[in-house]
Amino acid sequence: MTLPVFPPGADPGASFGALLQRSGLAPVQVTEQPPPGGPSLPHATTIVAMRYADGVVMAGDRRATAGNVIAHRSMDKVFPADRFSGVSISGVAGIAAEMVKLFQLELEHYEKVEGVPLSLEGKANRLGNMVRQNLPAAMGSGMVVIPIFAGYDVRRREGRIFNYDITGGRYEEAEFHATGSGGIYARGLIKQAWRPTMTREEAVSLATGSLFEAADDDSATGGPDTIRGIFPSVATITAAGYMDVPEGEIAAAFEQFLARKRAAVPVVRP
Repeated sequence: MTLPVFPPGADPGASFGALLQRSGLAPVQVTEQPPPGGPSLPHATTIVAMRYADGVVMAGDRRATAGNVIAHRSMDKVFPADRFSGVSISGVAGIAAEMVKLFQLELEHYEKVEGVPLSLEGKANRLGNMVRQNLPAAMGSGMVVIPIFAGYDVRRREGRIFNYDITGGRYEEAEFHATGSGGIYARGLIKQAWRPTMTREEAVSLATGSLFEAADDDSATGGPDTIRGIFPSVATITAAGYMDVPEGEIAAAFEQFLARKRAAVPVVRP
């Protein structure tokens, strides 16, 4: 396979997306409304991100829904973008997953071409451009994708969180953020308990607990499934890089959260 050659002035530079467009390989944009009565597309739901003492924790439930049907019980919604950043997805699952893959390739391509990784703000801007490119599909056929981007800024030595709207507008959050159909319920718990000095264990427990509260009020959000052994996806991003939290640790954090919740519930006797 030979690399494409571009004339002067048409070189796409370090942008992998521009390279695809110059090569005629850009994905086809969906703009038409699907026919009435057609199949519902699987949607990803609640995702959260919050800062803590050492960096950022990201988490997402595992359920994907298609209308009133559970389309998938163990879908991953939290992914590494590169060594020091991650992205979580809500919205139409198929488009969101492809957007993540393209974003990962974009960051890898930039680093190979330029010799240095893109800055964290540059990564956030690039993801915003991808969300904006999906606007015709979002407006024309309802195929909305809303990600959360987070990472550890090696220059500032702190974790940072960015959220987006469907037009690709990005907004930095100083403390935490949650989105998806159950995001409002997750934010309610996080707002009560979040502290900037939280340890890793406290942050993982709060993230897991917030998804439980979201699942308690939102049917599209899946709670921990102890029968099938399905628990939320959780990852931390610190100076050591992106790391998935082991499933056993997530299960233990969930059990501790339930124990505290049971202890706080008053016993009502007839």
